[in-house]
Amino acid sequence: MRGGRYNGYRSRAVFDLTFCPNVFPKVVEKDDSALMQLLLSRNEELTPTTAEQTAVMNLLNKVTSVIEKLIVNPDSFTAASIEEVKQVGSFKKGTMVTKHNVADIVVILKTLPTTEAANALGNRVVEDIKLAEPKEVLGCVYRDFGCEIGGPEAVVKIMIATIPPNMKKLDPTLHLNTTLLNRSFVAIRHARWFEENASHYNVKVLIRILKDIRSRFAGFQPMNPWMIDLLVWYYLFAYYATMTTPNRDPLQLNQAFRRCLQLLSAGIFLPGSSNVVDPCDPGFRVQQSMSLADQDLVCATAQTLLRVLACGGHKQILGLENSSGNSFLVFRFQNLTKEVSLWTDAFVTPSETVYEPPAEEAVVANVATTVTV
Repeated sequence: MRGGRYNGYRSRAVFDLTFCPNVFPKVVEKDDSALMQLLLSRNEELTPTTAEQTAVMNLLNKVTSVIEKLIVNPDSFTAASIEEVKQVGSFKKGTMVTKHNVADIVVILKTLPTTEAANALGNRVVEDIKLAEPKEVLGCVYRDFGCEIGGPEAVVKIMIATIPPNMKKLDPTLHLNTTLLNRSFVAIRHARWFEENASHYNVKVLIRILKDIRSRFAGFQPMNPWMIDLLVWYYLFAYYATMTTPNRDPLQLNQAFRRCLQLLSAGIFLPGSSNVVDPCDPGFRVQQSMSLADQDLVCATAQTLLRVLACGGHKQILGLENSSGNSFLVFRFQNLTKEVSLWTDAFVTPSETVYEPPAEEAVVANVATTVTV
């Protein structure tokens, strides 16, 4: 009997060199001490100073203190009724990057989340803080997710959410965007999961470094912070990039960094990959939040950077290209992922994206370009 029953589309796990060391034995063990030192050095540069962390913590405490008082005394604030307030984001996780002094909180409302309520809450927080400390310099700016309370040294983002029964009552013309409200709830789950599962020091170090690389290479910008978190820590109860080896031994930081680039290069965020399941939403793979073109771009960028890393371009990838003692780079390039770079004994040609949009999408894109011109 030829053929068989069609079982539908099946995704596949990406190739992972870490799990097959005996199949691909190394002729000579590579000395990666230089990369390890550069990673630690870069982490020190990216870690917020004590003054920065103190400024963020002080403003965060003031904002949450005011909101908690409004929860205890609901009659003192008539614009909305508050259920609870939760801290989320990079500051909560311990992965904040220097010069990005922002703390995130989610305020869950019992009442419907109107733009007026979000504005009133932000203004009330500023008023109460200034009432207690008249010399405090603060301002409130409305955002589509809620509002921001900003001072000269730190910012607190107030993301608005509402209790689940209210989600069916939302009016797009009156209330905050449904997608953003859901995103605020998801941020709470992410922060709770991270606190319970990803508190290892190397995890936080690698996340901070990858977030910095993402900010400097446009090809990585489609990845959101949650995708980076899960890349570093992957699968239930097991550190995928930072901790997992065939013998369950912890990986060194330099090994974990190489492995992250290897997994991205192998297509861990491509459509056919089954690897990264969202632990907060088991029916969803995190790469689904990116378009197909963006998934291809992330993979191609990682392939280029992995080749640069193999040629000794550690400093250029980590943002330390101005450091002295660089014996690898023959001459400097502005963008490693878009221009051919020459190293001591090799050229590195950037990988090209291969995704081609369907004919209908291409026609729409051409029409949009023509109208814009």
